[in-house]
Amino acid sequence: MENPTRTAEHLARIDQRHNNLREELASLIPAKSVIVWEVGSGHGHFLAAYAAAYPDQVCVGVDITGDRIERGIRKRNRAKLANLHFIHAEANDFLRALPPGVTFSSIYILFPDPWPKRRHHKNRILQPDFLNAVAERAGQGARLHFRTDYEPYFREAAQVITAHPEWQIADEPWPFEQLTVFQSRATQHHSLTAQHRAGGA
Repeated sequence: MENPTRTAEHLARIDQRHNNLREELASLIPAKSVIVWEVGSGHGHFLAAYAAAYPDQVCVGVDITGDRIERGIRKRNRAKLANLHFIHAEANDFLRALPPGVTFSSIYILFPDPWPKRRHHKNRILQPDFLNAVAERAGQGARLHFRTDYEPYFREAAQVITAHPEWQIADEPWPFEQLTVFQSRATQHHSLTAQHRAGGA
């Protein structure tokens, strides 16, 4: 039987976490900023290299594992990258907490958890609802870059993007290469880039 007090406390903790995230993002990312977002930034190798190569771009990495975020922050601090931020958060919470007017120029999803068992497919990040939410924040000509070493997930991701009215697969070269921990362990990988359709189909 559900305990109302425990449920209320749980909901209060969630609200507090969301409020804290909104405050953190508001302090780091000014309203109406254009950002590069890495979903699941891991140890920060990719985004630290990207931020160093493009110092005029605001880069934000998000990961649900605190230790990974700490590693990314240490890389940022050593390299003195004022344009780079790492946030401990779940991707959908991050989307909801972004300051008003913030848009994406690029989104990188590199080697996400493939959730290979069929009953776990609902946990995969590339779902229509996620693409809807990202499209609401996509700037003019925004690109979504996806890479995985699990071919069945790659095929499913391509199908989801192709079927979505606000995204289309673009025939473009991969824009920035930087070896990550997960990529170094992969024997092969598959990549795609999707372009946001301004105004939908």
